[in-house]
Amino acid sequence: MSASGARLEAITKELHAQWQLTKDYWADAKSLEFEQKFMEDLFASVNRSVAAIDQLDKLIAKIKKDCE
Repeated sequence: MSASGARLEAITKELHAQWQLTKDYWADAKSLEFEQKFMEDLFASVNRSVAAIDQLDKLIAKIKKDCE
């Protein structure tokens, strides 16, 4: 995986961990709404993005190899 994809994944894991800690102190209907509206979509989008970055890295490596 590229450095960018790995960094994005690491930062997202840290955000997820911090969100879990936040939920210990903010546990009401609004926090649940916030999680469903923003956090779940963000985590899903990052997962798709990391997968796309990985595919692009493989494609670029193949193109480089084909051009040698």
